[in-house]
Amino acid sequence: QVQLHESGGGVVQAGDSLRLSCAASGRTFNVFPMAWFRQAPGKERELVAAIRWDGGSTYYRDSVKGRFTISRENANNTISLRMDSLKPEDTAVYTCAARVKSLMALSIPRYDYWGQGTQVTVSS
Repeated sequence: QVQLHESGGGVVQAGDSLRLSCAASGRTFNVFPMAWFRQAPGKERELVAAIRWDGGSTYYRDSVKGRFTISRENANNTISLRMDSLKPEDTAVYTCAARVKSLMALSIPRYDYWGQGTQVTVSS
């Protein structure tokens, strides 16, 4: 089955930057990693950013626009999330998600495969 592996989390100070990466492996035929979610303690999971299977379009939640950048790497089974000007409220476990290629809008948070998550902690 499909497995997703995230990396790049860590502890940083407010204003710093981090870059998260996600790679898919296993039976990835017609399956693409497409989105980053995050969940803070006691809070609901939320969609942070998404990128179309071919990298042609992107989606960002309002709170990260202008600070975060999602990209698809040369290999179609890898995506990254560049996070700049980090704030304490960005502290959360960030998880990569993948789904079968379809025409579903990027803003719809329906995914089939999930990574284990990587912790991002931003101190004030």
